[in-house]
Amino acid sequence: MTTAKSKLLLILLSLGVYLLSAGIAYAVFTASNSGIIFTSPLTDTANNPAEVNNNRKVLIEITGSKSEVCPLNGAKFTKAEKNIWEIRRPLAVMIENHLEARPQSGLSDADIIYEVVAEGGITRFMALYYCQAAAYETTLGPVRSARTYYIDWASEYNLPLYVHVGGANTPGPANALGQLESYDWSGANDLNQFSIGYPTFWRDYERLGRTVATEHTMYSTTEKLWAIAAKRGFTNLDPDQNNWLDDFTPWKFAQDEAGAGNQGAVQTISYPFWEYADYDVGWQYDKDKNIYTRSNGGQPHQDLNTGQPLTAINLVVQLATERNANDGYEGNVHLLYGTIGKGKAYIFKDGQAIEGSWAKAKRLSRTIFSDAQGKEILFNPGKIWISVLPVGTKVTY
Repeated sequence: MTTAKSKLLLILLSLGVYLLSAGIAYAVFTASNSGIIFTSPLTDTANNPAEVNNNRKVLIEITGSKSEVCPLNGAKFTKAEKNIWEIRRPLAVMIENHLEARPQSGLSDADIIYEVVAEGGITRFMALYYCQAAAYETTLGPVRSARTYYIDWASEYNLPLYVHVGGANTPGPANALGQLESYDWSGANDLNQFSIGYPTFWRDYERLGRTVATEHTMYSTTEKLWAIAAKRGFTNLDPDQNNWLDDFTPWKFAQDEAGAGNQGAVQTISYPFWEYADYDVGWQYDKDKNIYTRSNGGQPHQDLNTGQPLTAINLVVQLATERNANDGYEGNVHLLYGTIGKGKAYIFKDGQAIEGSWAKAKRLSRTIFSDAQGKEILFNPGKIWISVLPVGTKVTY
């Protein structure tokens, strides 16, 4: 009897080992064929174990040539990264810039960032995540509420995953939640925390090492957001099997950055948002790296996830009309910006300042930036930062 039990146990153990090894082999085969190679532990460039960062978790080891062009900002990435992003659609995440929100989490992994006043002179970001974030699970936040003019810019990305916590809903022209409903985004590509909740979203009162008010505590991650979108049927395809890229109009990108002899002499750029110095923006140009480093309120602007300053390759300052919504909301704080039409713009790249223009025909149209001769701007491949200011704001450079 004992011998029979031993034989049965041996058979079961052998079967278990076989199934486990087969499962591992299948996973490795699948990952290899998709261009994704998982390693344990991940290592840095010196072949030392990489430091674990729970706010920016490395998902894949990035190896191989960077030959794949990001449709959002023209930057080049590996095939493994493209294999991840091409089955998704962009996230457009509302991230606040109140003093109690700084430093934010996740802005450094955005491909494009829009910046404009939300209310009361306090700026807010809409950060687009698609290519740069493919290799990481990035913590994002603090996430805040929707505003109508951000939705106009988000609409340029063909049903992006619009991420926010509630929003303006007073009847009238600034009714962001009403507009999301009328566009058929609500419950679909609109990832409103009010309809999703934990664990996709959570509150962290001590992220900065100090307690902050509740409105500054909402967070999520790129992977959680893409996962909930997939459950709703929004990958790179929508529920009707339309690929978001089919009707997306990308900007144009230069093949090469300006050589050393063609770089401009503009070293610093600065501009205010309303009259509050805490929201003044400065950029310092690094000629050797051909990159701009940001300050906000006179202080270096960092990403809490990385501890590094925020940078950009291309800067756009878009001047637009600004007015109050006059919708009866307390304090008349809801704003409207002229997102559709034409206006003046400044474009900074390669140490050069280009005085040009912007134009957007309708909500679903791409905003096109042009030089003084009307020729569309060729952006350098890399992060694009767009600040939208009221007409008449002085831009110093």
